[in-house]
Amino acid sequence: MKTYILLLLAVLAAGFSSASLQAQDKSWNLVWSDEFNYRGLPDASKWNYDTVGNSYGWGNNESQWYTVGKRKNAWVKGGKLTITSLAEPINGKKYSSARLTTKGKGDWKYCRVEVRAKLPSGIGTWPAIWMLPSDNVYGKWPRSGEIDIMEHVGFDPDSVLSTSHTEAFNHMIGTQVGKSTYLPTATTGFHVYALEWDENELRSYVDGRQYFTYKNLHKTSAEWPYDQRFHLILNLAIGGGLGGQKGIDDKAFPHRFEIDYVRIYEKK
Repeated sequence: MKTYILLLLAVLAAGFSSASLQAQDKSWNLVWSDEFNYRGLPDASKWNYDTVGNSYGWGNNESQWYTVGKRKNAWVKGGKLTITSLAEPINGKKYSSARLTTKGKGDWKYCRVEVRAKLPSGIGTWPAIWMLPSDNVYGKWPRSGEIDIMEHVGFDPDSVLSTSHTEAFNHMIGTQVGKSTYLPTATTGFHVYALEWDENELRSYVDGRQYFTYKNLHKTSAEWPYDQRFHLILNLAIGGGLGGQKGIDDKAFPHRFEIDYVRIYEKK
């Protein structure tokens, strides 16, 4: 019995979970993935580097400069993608990092997203797994929506957040709809962060446990812009309106956001 318990604990510590079992449901079909079973820069057929907001802090007063094609900031090795933020002067900023998107290479309407990841620790970090509209059919942010599958801030290391932003419900007017959940091993172990999105609601999960739901009120696009294509974003921000609320600990760098896999499923 003792041996069995120790083995079970070892498996859990390694980050295995039953979270992927939902996606193994035969009603889900795997349509896009990156298992990171190669070595080098992120696969250019699947990922873009996003830098368009560097000069203005991405609208959140962020402190990092996202780079393009830099091994030191985004590299695949040992079966995982690592996004690294460094404390270094670059183009007027104090920190470098990376922001990857699937826009034009992976865009979906209604799907299940699974990302198995280990989050960085340290005050000032702000990693995220999220989605933005690929076409902005209803106009610029927030009118066409934003889905935050997972956000984490270093000053609150034991929790992760999931949030929806729309024209009617967003943080700029204090009406955003979201929820946090306690996850004490977010920075020490891998967890599966997932979103299920259909025509009726958004559902967010950690390791198969649902903790946030955003429902379609069946009114207008101001409440539900989620009937269009969205793409996935993985980034590690530093500082900013959320991540920088308690400052930035320069002594804690470098920071690493590790991603084991990304899988996208659609209903058959």
